[in-house]
Amino acid sequence: MSELTDDARRKRVLLKHMILQLHKGEAPEAVRVQLARLLGEVPYELVVQVEQELLADGMPVTEIQKLCDVHSQALKGLVKKSPAPQPPPGHPVSVFLSENRAIERETSAAKSLLAALASQPETAAARDFASALKARLDAVAEVDKHYRRKEYLLFPFLERHGIQGPSKVMWGKHDEARALLRAAREALAAAADSDSGGFQAAAKLAVEPALAAVEEMIYKEENILFPMSLDSLTEMEWAEVDRQSPEVGYCLIPPEPGSAVRGPAAGPKKMAAPTGALLMPSGSLSLEELTAILHTLPFDLTFVDKDDTVRYFTQGADRIFDRNEAILGRQVQNCHPPASVHVVEKILDDFKAGRESRASFWINFKGKFIHIEYLAVRGKDGGYLGVLEVTRDITALRRLEGEQRLLSYGRKNP
Repeated sequence: MSELTDDARRKRVLLKHMILQLHKGEAPEAVRVQLARLLGEVPYELVVQVEQELLADGMPVTEIQKLCDVHSQALKGLVKKSPAPQPPPGHPVSVFLSENRAIERETSAAKSLLAALASQPETAAARDFASALKARLDAVAEVDKHYRRKEYLLFPFLERHGIQGPSKVMWGKHDEARALLRAAREALAAAADSDSGGFQAAAKLAVEPALAAVEEMIYKEENILFPMSLDSLTEMEWAEVDRQSPEVGYCLIPPEPGSAVRGPAAGPKKMAAPTGALLMPSGSLSLEELTAILHTLPFDLTFVDKDDTVRYFTQGADRIFDRNEAILGRQVQNCHPPASVHVVEKILDDFKAGRESRASFWINFKGKFIHIEYLAVRGKDGGYLGVLEVTRDITALRRLEGEQRLLSYGRKNP
């Protein structure tokens, strides 16, 4: 047994050394030859262990992500898949694999169009090829749903088993593929709208890298991620992935009929809720946390129950209209000027009868542009529970232009 442990440790050290060589600029093919000679087949578990060790050693995620494709090139053909049987139809991994085959059909068709486009002069016929190619890229872009199911459903369960690498590195590669696909589609659309043509150049510079990124991710999934996931997740966890998948959606093809996952879904982690916490379908909060969250919202809330009685309001730092505790227990009709009571009654009647579920208004108030919305609150059976008034100052929001993404954090926010 100790000999097996020593051999596994030796292989891990060698693989880590080889990957560090890649980071220092060693050619992938040269490293691949050394890996084949020294290690032969590389168990996928070893790849994951080394990646996590590099993260633990302090190597930035962005650095691993940057050279992820180089690692893959060096390891291609050497990674040993798990001997676990193919998942049955309906299993989440089976759905992922079926989607990969559909994605490959689209990327293959796109590459055929790309080759045909390269031989065309900049004519109307070329525009037709470019239009067909963009349609294929639009289909490939459906991979976003495939990636999101991994990010929001599969990765959290892997993390519970101590496997952090995929969510830290693979998610970044997803974003790279998304960005490449978006750029390719925009480049083709711009070329199609231009009188100067440029289809071939747009395709060469933008489309090929996008298709390569998507196909490379399929290789990483099927040789590392999915075998590792099948070995790690329990039936209950797979049942939970299956249960939540429709919320995100599927890529290109409908899911296989019937779930092959046996056993009940795990559901929310109720056992992990702190003592005294309020248990809800999507998690748990202490009363202090819930109160602070509601008072931190960048808008004001007031709840009126099914009997038209004011039951609750938030107490944010910058309230737009006056609210005080004296209104609690008061009929909402008595909280409005007599001239507008008939409108309030009409809204409530429409909500209770199910004719409407929202009513929006906007006004200028003390130099601010205020948006007011009444929303019908209904239970699971559709029964009327009351109305929620949401009031927000959207003065600054109306001035927004362009984009400010998460990575732009630090600039002055509106």
